Amino acid sequence: MTDSNMQLETVNVRVTEGAATVELNRPQALNAWNAQLGTDLLQALRQAAADEGVRAVLLTGAGRAFSSGADLKDVSGGFTTPDGRPDVYRTLTERYHPIMTTIREMPKPVLAAVNGPAVGIGCSLALCCDLIVAAESAYFLLAFVNIGLVPDGGSSLFVPTRVGMARAMELSILGERLPARQALEWGLINRVLDDGRFGEETASLAARLAAGPTRSYAGSKRQLNNWLYSRMTEQLELEAQIQREMAGSDDFLEGAMAFAQKRDPRFAGS
Repeated sequence: MTDSNMQLETVNVRVTEGAATVELNRPQALNAWNAQLGTDLLQALRQAAADEGVRAVLLTGAGRAFSSGADLKDVSGGFTTPDGRPDVYRTLTERYHPIMTTIREMPKPVLAAVNGPAVGIGCSLALCCDLIVAAESAYFLLAFVNIGLVPDGGSSLFVPTRVGMARAMELSILGERLPARQALEWGLINRVLDDGRFGEETASLAARLAAGPTRSYAGSKRQLNNWLYSRMTEQLELEAQIQREMAGSDDFLEGAMAFAQKRDPRFAGS
C-alpha cells in the first residue's frame, strides 16, 4: 500500500511516505454513514493496520463535513427486527464496533482531522482516535437525543474520559453543538487550526507521526488503552443494548419523522 492510492465506493485512501489518509467520501450526504460506508471504512482501516509500510493514519472527510452521523435513510443498513423496526443492535455490533475496535487496537497513531461538523456516530468516530485536531469552523454534536436515541459508537466512553461527567452529561442530554474552540477549552480535542491552513497543517502532523518512533507510540497507546478503555467491549455492548430499546420507542419514530419533516419533535416519553 506504500505510496499508493485506493478508492473504495465511499472511502478514499492515499498513502504517502508512511502516512495513510483515510477520507470519508460521501460529500453530497455530508459523509453520513450508510451500510457501504461502514463496510468501506472498516476495510480501509484494517488494511492500514496490517500494512507495515503505514506508520500513521489520518482520518478526515471529503467536502465540508467530517461526518453528519448515521444516514437516516439507511439507519439500519438494511438490518430490521421481526417487527420491522431498524435493527440498530446488529448494525452497531456488526458494522460500527469493529471500526472503533480497529482504531483503538491499531499499534499506530490515528489522527482525526475534523474538517467540519462531526455529528452522532461521526462525532464518536473522531473521539475514538488518538489525536483530534479540528478546523476553526468545525463543531461536535452528540445529536442522538434530538431523535430520541442515546450516544453510541463508544461516545459514552470516549466523552467522559476526555471531559468528565458534568460535560459528558451536558453533551449527551442537551444535544447542543460544541464549537471547535470550546471543544479545545474543554479538553475534548487537542488542537484547533485555521480553516485556510487546515489541510497543510494536518498533513504535516501526520507526516511527523509517520516519521516518529512508532513502537513508542504503540506502547503509549497500549498503556492508555489499558488504563482508560479496558472495559470498552463491555461498554459498547451496553450502548448497543440500550440503543435497541430506544429504537423500539415511539419517541424515536417521532424524532426521525420530525427530522425528515424539518420540524420540532413532540416527544411523549414512550
